[in-house]
Amino acid sequence: TALTRNGGALADPGSVSYVFERKGVVIVPKTEQSEDDLLEVVLDAGAEEVNDNGDTWEIVSEATDFVAVRTALQEAGVDYDSAEAQFVPNLKVEIDAETARKVFRLIDALEDLDDVQNIFANFDLTDAVQAELAEDE
Repeated sequence: TALTRNGGALADPGSVSYVFERKGVVIVPKTEQSEDDLLEVVLDAGAEEVNDNGDTWEIVSEATDFVAVRTALQEAGVDYDSAEAQFVPNLKVEIDAETARKVFRLIDALEDLDDVQNIFANFDLTDAVQAELAEDE
């Protein structure tokens, strides 16, 4: 009901799983570590990439290397905010502001449900769309 009331539709189980890959994701707050410092610590442990998310670094690895990456950070004395296995999209779709409003409304409705544990999406917001959405608030 939450899906249909908010413009979504239920697909067959597994029908969109090809869009996502199971990855280990560790979020490290930006402090004194540079990207090069983090790469030095986590590359040998199996990290694939380090992404700049503004105030945090996102370290992505294969799900099988996730524990090794987390352990390498701990041994190097690097604190992290979160570390978990997630479904990461391998294909992102750019959406406009109106579609973003609908997607966020749907996500809010789904998050309110007790049966929903996680929500993964493959949309991408440009800076212009983010600015337009910020004006709404």
